[in-house]
Amino acid sequence: MTPKPLRSKGNAVINLMGAVGGIMVLGMVALLAPDKANINYWPLFLGTAGVMVVGVIILKLTVNEPAEVIKMRHNSATLGIDVEEAEHDDTLVTHERLPKEYRKSLIFILLSVALWFMGYNAVTSAFSKYAMVSLNMQESQSASILMVASIAAIISFIPVGILSSRIGRKKMILVGVVVLATVFGTSAFYTGFNPLLFVSFALAGIAWAAINVNSLPMVLEMSKGANIGRYTGYYYTASMAAQVITPIISGALLEHLGYHTLMPYGALFVGLAFLTMMMVNHGDSKPIIGPSKLELFDVAD
Repeated sequence: MTPKPLRSKGNAVINLMGAVGGIMVLGMVALLAPDKANINYWPLFLGTAGVMVVGVIILKLTVNEPAEVIKMRHNSATLGIDVEEAEHDDTLVTHERLPKEYRKSLIFILLSVALWFMGYNAVTSAFSKYAMVSLNMQESQSASILMVASIAAIISFIPVGILSSRIGRKKMILVGVVVLATVFGTSAFYTGFNPLLFVSFALAGIAWAAINVNSLPMVLEMSKGANIGRYTGYYYTASMAAQVITPIISGALLEHLGYHTLMPYGALFVGLAFLTMMMVNHGDSKPIIGPSKLELFDVAD
């Protein structure tokens, strides 16, 4: 339902609300499972299920997706965006093949998604053990560092979405990739706890927000409106496959070579994503400078 030029902002809101959902779960754990030695998981399962059911009911009652999509297509057409879709409101599926240059960009951005998820997921999943084994840190210290990264990402989602609409998605992603690879690479030189780790991982959180907010919209930019579900599937296939593969590879390295390989591993895969992103030439949005006709999407509601 969101017009293409505004999808980075829209994805920022999605990520923010996902973070709010995570905070809600933490609150439910604190309220429904105060006794960590003898946890009854049924209230947590039922509470989570209840929240999801309420969400679906609200979605059904308040959002008329087909009507909103048609309205979005006509508003987009007034700006010269996907004009042909506004003329075929009843089109649900199209099997039109992407032009060769677009297919190349799609393949390389999906490779990029897989690579940076391989690096980021490996580091965040094993950081607590890495901090204890390689840095002689307490578990509470490593948890605090990861929390700082999460908070920094949450704070950054909306500003990153706004900035991406102005300077372009690809540039924001490349900046995020460089910062994230640098953070992981330099973190390999720490030999013990250092307060600078909080700064490093705050930057990592901001960098991850810059990457995550823009990657899905870049994939969807290459789709037709009727195929948006299919392209969303491509994106999540790449990201989820990476998160299945990387624990196996990184885990083998940690087990057989040692935990000192974790940060270089993360930096390597995120760095490789920079190279593949440089091959992506489609999926960006044109910068929006100053007042824009896109305001009509706001007044149309």
